[in-house]
Amino acid sequence: MKRKIYGKSLAAFCMALFMAVSSLPAGMGIQAMAQYVDISGNRFVHTDVAPSGKTGKVMNLSLIITNYDGAFDEDEDIYVSFSPDNYLIDDPDEYIDDGSRWNFPFEVDQDMFTSRKKVGKLKDGRSKTVSLSARVRRDLEEGYYPVKIRIEGEHGAYEEDWVNVWIKKSVDTDDDEEDDTTVDIVLGEGQSTPDGVYPNVMNFSVNMRNASKIDLYDVNATLELSEDKDKYPFEINDANYDRRFEKVGAGETVSLDYSMAIREDVYTGYYPIKTIIYYRDSSNGTGEIMKLERSFYVRVHNKEKEDDLGEFDKNDREMARLIVDSYETVPAEVYAGQEFELILRMKNASSQISASNILFTMESEKVSESAVFTMESGSSSMTVDRLNPGEITELRVKMVPGAGVDQRSYSLTINETYDSPEFKNAEEQVTVDIPVKQEPRLNIGTFEIMPESITVGSESNVMFQINNTGKVTLYNVMARFEADSINPAEGYVGNIKSGETGNVDVMLTGIAPTADDGTINITISYEDVNGVPSEVKKTILLTVTEEIPMDMGDMGWMEEVPEEPSGPGKGLIAAVAVIAAAGGAGAFLIIRHRKKKKAKLQEEEEDEDEDS
Repeated sequence: MKRKIYGKSLAAFCMALFMAVSSLPAGMGIQAMAQYVDISGNRFVHTDVAPSGKTGKVMNLSLIITNYDGAFDEDEDIYVSFSPDNYLIDDPDEYIDDGSRWNFPFEVDQDMFTSRKKVGKLKDGRSKTVSLSARVRRDLEEGYYPVKIRIEGEHGAYEEDWVNVWIKKSVDTDDDEEDDTTVDIVLGEGQSTPDGVYPNVMNFSVNMRNASKIDLYDVNATLELSEDKDKYPFEINDANYDRRFEKVGAGETVSLDYSMAIREDVYTGYYPIKTIIYYRDSSNGTGEIMKLERSFYVRVHNKEKEDDLGEFDKNDREMARLIVDSYETVPAEVYAGQEFELILRMKNASSQISASNILFTMESEKVSESAVFTMESGSSSMTVDRLNPGEITELRVKMVPGAGVDQRSYSLTINETYDSPEFKNAEEQVTVDIPVKQEPRLNIGTFEIMPESITVGSESNVMFQINNTGKVTLYNVMARFEADSINPAEGYVGNIKSGETGNVDVMLTGIAPTADDGTINITISYEDVNGVPSEVKKTILLTVTEEIPMDMGDMGWMEEVPEEPSGPGKGLIAAVAVIAAAGGAGAFLIIRHRKKKKAKLQEEEEDEDEDS
């Protein structure tokens, strides 16, 4: 990238020019500085013919601007101007040794080197025609004069090339009016390069603008045909390709319309189409027929040109290396079934080789023949025009992991297809691993409370099940019971695998009469695989009442069987007996239930010992 150079003031230039001219030997004058520079090596600026002008007149320079070898980004605007290097020098004494640097043939005003002509955007290798105008100095002698042209991108980078202009003396050097007879015609201004694909017929139009200040008559634009496929990429099917116009007014733009069949044997590339334009500059038909030669470019797509690299061997050719420089997800933790955004930073790790026409395609790992990650937009491919050595580009894609996948890391493969100068359609792969988490899910079964009302100092048995309905194991599952009326109690369940059930069996002891509605708070806690705790809140109802004192001193009545009374008292005694029997039966059932539960727990512990 070149360094920007800014012009010095007009006053400084004029003073230096005056001193330089006055220091020349008598009779040498400006004529001694006229010269012709070699422009065969130009890459960015070309002319069909050397622009010509007259002293004291406004001169148009028709220039063909090319984005050579992708020197400018395809998405930035390009501008053309007269280079400040046409007249700047670092040391005033340098003029004596190299006076040609001051041999600028145009009059200089304050906008000469700051005013730019917009070319627009140009893809790699494409061209456009633009015009620059300036008034020729009156003190010049006839001859060639070099002019440096600057091509500058909107981001500041620029390139420069020389063009030669032919200057001749005006008949009347005191005439300040512009030369209205100067004719200039521009082809393809403000257009994209016509583009076609074999074997399709290529229909296109080329703008032709009369950039002159006079009207042109009997205008005939004819293409220069050639049998050489390298010079003319179309089939010659018509007898001629002339496009005639009775009149093209000053500043008017007309359209040259063509329908061309692309030749079968041409290679993919850009081709200049030479156009010869004949015209008269008089409306009465007696004017002399004049001609100009201009060119425009077309691009055709067919077979690729064979290279000279010999038999293909991947290991013998250099290509760029595209890697994942870093990546992240938003949010940071990815959960199954929930959308997230993946941000990939892709880097060209090569120190010297660029990559172009890059295609990135995302390919997800599959589980049971189904992709783990699906793209929100439906498209899994993204393109990047170019990555220079060391350059990084950012790719963003929104994805959703399958809701039913297991909790673990899954791979995402990035397939790369790209071009390097020596390697076309290179194919590489890189992968990233994305951890996917599952949210724990559980279901609490029905609570069994026996009995639902107890006295202070007595116990109630509470049982329920915890079902793991999620895809991950619940670790260190525990249930804690708390209330003012009971002694705090805990029931440890342990680990519950996905789809399995854990049992909670806890005895609650009453310590104080219930002062509220009898709510007992239950906290069910568990941990995930990383030890992060979570908990679920539940409640049950258990009433605790004051203990009723009973005198059990003399139990002899249980040994004696009194005579059966008669009359009304007989029914009362029978009712008391039934109640006593029911209480004994209830106590018996509770005791038997506890014995069975204890035996079952012992059996499960023995089975676990055998499994371990």
